Amino acid sequence: MMFDGDLLAERARVTPESVALVVLESGQRLTYRDLETQIERAAGALLARGISAGDRVGIPGENRLEFIALFFGAMKIGAIAVPLSTRATGHEIAQIAADCGMREIVPLDALNGPYADPVSRRIDADETSALLYTSGTTGRPKGVMIPRRQLFWNGYNTVVNWDLRADDISPLYTPIYHAGGLAAFLIPIFTAGGTMILHRNFNVTEVWQTIERERCSVVLGVPTIWKMLMEAPEFATVDLSRVRWFISGGAPLPHFIIEAYQKRGVTFKQGYGMTEAGVNCFTMTVEDSFRKPGSIGKPMMFTEVRLTNMDGEIGEMEIRGPHVSLGYWNNEEATRAAYGEDGWFRTGDLARCDDEGFFYIAGRKKEMFISGGVNIYPAEIEAELVQHPAVSDAAVVAVPDETWGEIGVAFVVGRATEEELASYLALRIARYKVPRRFVFLETLPRTPYGKVVKETLREMVP
Repeated sequence: MMFDGDLLAERARVTPESVALVVLESGQRLTYRDLETQIERAAGALLARGISAGDRVGIPGENRLEFIALFFGAMKIGAIAVPLSTRATGHEIAQIAADCGMREIVPLDALNGPYADPVSRRIDADETSALLYTSGTTGRPKGVMIPRRQLFWNGYNTVVNWDLRADDISPLYTPIYHAGGLAAFLIPIFTAGGTMILHRNFNVTEVWQTIERERCSVVLGVPTIWKMLMEAPEFATVDLSRVRWFISGGAPLPHFIIEAYQKRGVTFKQGYGMTEAGVNCFTMTVEDSFRKPGSIGKPMMFTEVRLTNMDGEIGEMEIRGPHVSLGYWNNEEATRAAYGEDGWFRTGDLARCDDEGFFYIAGRKKEMFISGGVNIYPAEIEAELVQHPAVSDAAVVAVPDETWGEIGVAFVVGRATEEELASYLALRIARYKVPRRFVFLETLPRTPYGKVVKETLREMVP
């Protein structure tokens, strides 16, 4: 399959006067025509720097208009965009640059320099458009090869399955260099012809003000963010009359958070996806979000999902569809381990499916541990811990034990005691699941997108 144009050029052709992007920092309100003009300038600036099709181009991942222009500008000339985390160290960036053979890191002010006339070229749908490097929580970062078809399919499928509309408005305050920042809502909203409100970073008060002032209709976040927004003083009084629904992804969402938002009269959904398989892979209706709390929904149209290596009703989830990526750059071993020859991607997530076809995440396969011959899933314990009124955050990891093989250690942010939490859990889950140790911290180590870095926690086990 071939594409002669690209997403933003097509959207600018169809609805040139619709507002595409509001940049809070500068106050700019760009129409799709304005945004496409910026992208064409970025493409020309890249050409003027000697960058051509196939070159890997590092782009500093700040939440700025210039990043968006350079990302789509690179795609326009067939270069491969490599978004770079704003939190990465010089050593980490050097590793990425060496791994992908990066041509250069293009500064965001490159749009202010000279630029050539953009060259129109036919783009194969399976050409790699971007390399999105994983956070590296399980070893050295791997560059996921994102083809153009993955971005397009994710956009189209999200619009159709989530019922996104041209009048939808959504804030973007998560890191834009991450797959979630780029593809969870930015590309789908652009596909639908809606409006994104670009925040430079996350600020609780500013986000609530944006939702109310800009009359946002659909809002994406991760569990940590939803909890912070819920605990803010604005939560009780902010006008949510224009919100059609909120949606959470990135990690399991505790039920008490869902219930708090539902009490404010807002529909709250859960999503699921990952960099390798497209960040939006499941869908559910508004009615089902109330009926099936905790579920990530059903697979989107044209998305196949199966469970393998079953342990009772829980199995490893595998996904197949046109939104699955090409593999890992320069890493055949990791690609073979995760991508089957028949097109199935092994997610590494454990899940169950009810009799109506709704899926529920049980945790990561690598995080499951066996204690006394019984499988234990940390996500189940964590979900119970964070419902304790004195606990604000929690994570469970496994450590070796001479008697039981492995035991659970809970890391807790809160004011409760070890005895209180052990007794509390014993009333809610089987005793063999209750962690044998509790460690209390001020905060949990997390990636920029909100996932707990459990490798760091294991290193902290006393």
